[in-house]
Amino acid sequence: MSTKGKGLVILAIGSIPLIMTLGNSMLIPILPRMEKELGVSAFQASLTITIFSVTAAISILILGYMSDRFTRKSIIIPALILYGIGGLLAGIAAAWFNSPYLWIMVGRALQGIGAAGTAPIAMALTGDLFKGGEQSKVLGIVEASNGFGKVLSPIIGSLLALLVWHGPFWGFPVFVLISVLLTAFFVKEKKKKKEAPALGKYVKGLFSVFRHEGRWLFTAYLAGATCLFTLFGILFYLSDTLETRYNIEGVLKGAILAIPLLFMMVTSFTTGSKIGKDMMRMKKIIILGFLLMTISFSALVFFTRLFPFISVLVISSIGTGLVLPCINSFITGSVGAARRGFVTSLYGSVRFLGVAVGPPIFEWLMNWSRTGMFLTTAGLTLLIGLLCLFLIHVNKEQESDPHGHTLFKKFQLTTE
Repeated sequence: MSTKGKGLVILAIGSIPLIMTLGNSMLIPILPRMEKELGVSAFQASLTITIFSVTAAISILILGYMSDRFTRKSIIIPALILYGIGGLLAGIAAAWFNSPYLWIMVGRALQGIGAAGTAPIAMALTGDLFKGGEQSKVLGIVEASNGFGKVLSPIIGSLLALLVWHGPFWGFPVFVLISVLLTAFFVKEKKKKKEAPALGKYVKGLFSVFRHEGRWLFTAYLAGATCLFTLFGILFYLSDTLETRYNIEGVLKGAILAIPLLFMMVTSFTTGSKIGKDMMRMKKIIILGFLLMTISFSALVFFTRLFPFISVLVISSIGTGLVLPCINSFITGSVGAARRGFVTSLYGSVRFLGVAVGPPIFEWLMNWSRTGMFLTTAGLTLLIGLLCLFLIHVNKEQESDPHGHTLFKKFQLTTE
């Protein structure tokens, strides 16, 4: 593959998680406005984030299996189209229905199903098309694209909301069309060399994976979910604080929300570019990331003014940017191509669940105690960091490959 062709493939793959990210982050700035326009509570407004993530978490397991049985593109493209249709339904309901809330939730559920076939399967696709240190680099780009979507989406959401409060819903089909075209034209998959196994044999093989690698794999899953849980929970808190305490709305609000996300994106890209396939280095970076998150969340208790608060919050975003590319590389390299779609999709599922519970739990914590909210969050990141320290083990043979090839033991299609 030529350098230009490889660049277009990376652009197409990178567009997929970017589109998925818009699904929640673009709505964060308009949640307070949605409460007023629809006459719903803050909790009900936050459920538009939750239902998207819950339906994605449920659907992702089915779509992950299907992507292993068929091809990644045959799942990604229809999923993107469904994602766009869900946004269109939510926009139509908000604009013209008398009681739009229920239909908005239906549209968001459809978007969640569509999102299930996007970023996690794009990770599996990356694992199929790229190997060794190049794979880690592209996975870093994928995570940076995810972060870039998070940076842009509050600003885009705020800009579209200037036209009409439900403007972000109408933006989804437009962005989806771009990603569909890029994926359809530039991503070329190899034909499967042999027929996929029957469901029973496939499940048996998965049990083999989790029996041998389950302890560290589930720890990695939990680490990814925690990063997204804290990220979206804090964004929800910040969005509410900017509007209720500082009377900051619109594009300025979106730009402020984008600041910590920008640091996360840059860190993700840099980390993915530098880690190669050195598993011990990845483990150290993961622990450092959780340590930075713990320090940041603990310190936020003492900062109430906006500029110092954002400055300290950025430290946690850097920590998140350190953790996610390493976790992505661990998980993508943990299994052969035959089951990679399911394993990465299960990872995506727990990430979606982290996003789903973030806003409602932080809304409850905000009403309970600001200090308690930050200290509880710090305690959680410290706990997960310790779990990563003690449960993610890297042995000598996993870190000694001189060629930069995948260093995990892979569990292939055949089952004993």
